[in-house]
Amino acid sequence: MAGCAARAPPGSEARLSFATFLLGASVLALPLLTRAGLQGRTGLALYVAGLNALLLLLYRPPRYQIAIRACFLGFVFGCGVLLSFSQSSWTHFGWYMCSLSLFHYSEYLVTAVNNPKSLSLDSFLLNHSLEYTVAALSSWIEFTLENIFWPELKQITWLSATGLLMVVFGECLRKAAMFTAGSNFNHVVQNEKSETHTLVTSGVYAWFRHPSYVGWFYWSIGTQVMLCNPVCGVGYALTVWRFFRDRTEEEEVSLIHFFGEEYLEYKKRVPTGLPFIKGVKVEL
Repeated sequence: MAGCAARAPPGSEARLSFATFLLGASVLALPLLTRAGLQGRTGLALYVAGLNALLLLLYRPPRYQIAIRACFLGFVFGCGVLLSFSQSSWTHFGWYMCSLSLFHYSEYLVTAVNNPKSLSLDSFLLNHSLEYTVAALSSWIEFTLENIFWPELKQITWLSATGLLMVVFGECLRKAAMFTAGSNFNHVVQNEKSETHTLVTSGVYAWFRHPSYVGWFYWSIGTQVMLCNPVCGVGYALTVWRFFRDRTEEEEVSLIHFFGEEYLEYKKRVPTGLPFIKGVKVEL
């Protein structure tokens, strides 16, 4: 995936993405268009076509590639807000859409502000992995089928609210970890130590050794609790637990190689924060 323009002024990607995210979120004005006489589907189609045409006129690659992704995420967020207030059985799916779009957009925005040297289109995490895509599609399918055949299952408001709290907690913890780590944070596990690489043990890193993973762990499970998806809820819990167990061990091998005794002492003091995951075992 292509990176951002090398000669772009500092912070320009963050400003561009924020402006186009808000542009996409302006779909919130769609009800005004439908009241003016446009039918819902026609208005939506014209709105999407108009947004893309505007972006094509305003930007050229690679800035267009940033703009279209941020605009799409803003559009999903706006649609999620509309759905959240729709008084339908899809209300909690609207919460999910807002949570999902904000997660992916904020990953890019925080990286652009906090660690621009590692910024690329991959920072949106939209192409995270095939497994991630399959998991997301599975949760949408489960919600739709259960909403059709067992709609009462999707109306457990207290359970969805619990999931929303998990999502908010996970998102805040992950972003706090990214800001605290600064340029040390990277979406890809680093196998070679850079000159600026330091061991971060303050802030949320004083609570957990892997706060960004802890945040993502509870965020991902929280999305399924929010949707009242029993099958994907169990599936997500098992899958993300195994993923972060392996990811934690892989990362800690590198950290021990980078920092030696300093990291081993930190490892003794501070837990991973992930349930039943202790990290890589060190042979004495």
